[in-house]
Amino acid sequence: MEELTIKEAQQQVDEWIKTYGIRYFNELTNMAILTEEVGELARIIARTYGEQSFKESDKNRDLGDEMADILWVLLCLANQTGTDLTIAFRKNIEKKTGRDKERHINNQKL
Repeated sequence: MEELTIKEAQQQVDEWIKTYGIRYFNELTNMAILTEEVGELARIIARTYGEQSFKESDKNRDLGDEMADILWVLLCLANQTGTDLTIAFRKNIEKKTGRDKERHINNQKL
């Protein structure tokens, strides 16, 4: 499978929405959906790596698929708000590097 850039992913989501989805849900609806999807991921993480046991309905959940659902809705929100996630991510890395470049090295807990 060939690699996919963030920009290409944003474009693919936009094309899919325009072809099959008719239109984007509004931003508030997508924010609620994003929260729901994060909750589904949290449920799998809690049961796989935490102390909770699996319910029968959780046993066939796919961790990667749940993460992809989150990415999908995040890409929708980026498209709707005119956010170029490639640029935003690069700026975020720069921010974290400037702010935290020595923070973790000097953390005795790590």
